[in-house]
Amino acid sequence: MNRSPLTILVVEDHPTIARQIVDFLDGLKWQTDHAASGALAIDLATRNAYDVVLLDLNLPDMDGLDVCRAIKARAPRNVPVLMLTARDAFEDKARGFHDGADDYLTKPFDLRELALRCEALARRGQLHVSQEMQLGPLTLLLREKRTLYNGVPVPLTLAGFRILLKMCTVYPHALSRSALMHELWGANPPDSDALKSHIYALRKQLELASAQKLIVTIPQLGYRLELGEINRG
Repeated sequence: MNRSPLTILVVEDHPTIARQIVDFLDGLKWQTDHAASGALAIDLATRNAYDVVLLDLNLPDMDGLDVCRAIKARAPRNVPVLMLTARDAFEDKARGFHDGADDYLTKPFDLRELALRCEALARRGQLHVSQEMQLGPLTLLLREKRTLYNGVPVPLTLAGFRILLKMCTVYPHALSRSALMHELWGANPPDSDALKSHIYALRKQLELASAQKLIVTIPQLGYRLELGEINRG
């Protein structure tokens, strides 16, 4: 069965369970990040754009429900949260859903079912995505894969459009180089110079359109879109 690659944050403090999940999802060519604590999970979820967060309720430093609430409040987009737990009482599940969980999977579980639920949640998250993204002076026409700046077309390559769309999705947060490389090439990226070339071309076209520098480099991390004080469209 062919699967579209997803980007997953696995929040699980049990090393054996975490390794089993990560190895299985890596085998599907999905990109996975792992956090063994609630604090790290919140930090990663607010800095990166994930398709789904797999969240264990029993963490060493925080209750998983508190982590869920924090991720829902601070993440750059409304990322679906799939809770993983041995708590199978109705009251526990009700608390989870009330605190923002999108789905619930009781341990032990079949990893194949876990993957199917992730795909379903990711699809559900795309149902209400508009075919046009407005961010300040930028307009991205998603179906046509075209970009406008103050209504004027900006000629971008397909790779440039995909990079810009990813940066707009997480705005005003920065996007790591690894996340951008996975967006373009999945699990088999070329060397980093290829990404630099695409960033350079995108920067140049945006600067020609706007007469200002819209993409800034964040040392040791990646890149961020810089549009000043705007409201998201």
